[in-house]
Amino acid sequence: MLRITDARTGEPVDAAPARRGLTRIEAHASGFDATGLRVLLVADLLVRALELGGTPVWALLTGDREQAELRAGAAALGIHPFEDSRGLGAALGESQVVHVAREDDHGATGGVRLAVAPVDAAVPVTPAPDGDPAAWRLALLAQPRARRVRLDADTLDEAGATLARWRGAVADWARRPSRPIPDDVRAELRAAWEDDLDIPAALGVLERAASRPDLPDGARFETYAYADRLLGLDLALDVGRGA
Repeated sequence: MLRITDARTGEPVDAAPARRGLTRIEAHASGFDATGLRVLLVADLLVRALELGGTPVWALLTGDREQAELRAGAAALGIHPFEDSRGLGAALGESQVVHVAREDDHGATGGVRLAVAPVDAAVPVTPAPDGDPAAWRLALLAQPRARRVRLDADTLDEAGATLARWRGAVADWARRPSRPIPDDVRAELRAAWEDDLDIPAALGVLERAASRPDLPDGARFETYAYADRLLGLDLALDVGRGA
């Protein structure tokens, strides 16, 4: 069960308290900047984690400034599209509302509040046309959402190198016979992201799986493919290339 820390109380709560009940996620981005996109990314991770657990989700983007720019930037980063209307969620019988907002935005009322620390960006807010948007995404995923992040060229280069290494490994493992994900690895992954969306811990599980000597390559491939349903990093992008 996914549990997140409610910034209003500092206490952990169930992200989906009613089994199979609809959870509405509201992303509060006040404008098009790096922090606004980080808010949308955290909301996207919450949507993905809940859906992996079988919870129906209704995700909304609130605010009235630079909506088109925010949606375009979100699409570039592989963030699932947001809806416009609150009404349908209520009509479907939502059981939980989670507000995702920057840590100094206290405008949302009711429900659970998920706070996101700011981003200091020394690079363009969205990736260059010849860049890899997933590197921008990984650079943000690698830090706890409550920690302020500085994005610069070196940070993005490091994230890009990690992506290239992982994608190359996944493409190589894909040539081997498939093997199931070991129960302990799957449990470790889920324990990480279900503990307050601890994505850095989930990334650490992947690093350990890559070098674990008793893990068949086919199981490594399935592990990375499964985790990527949450991470959204296109880790299988190079599968079949150059074969």
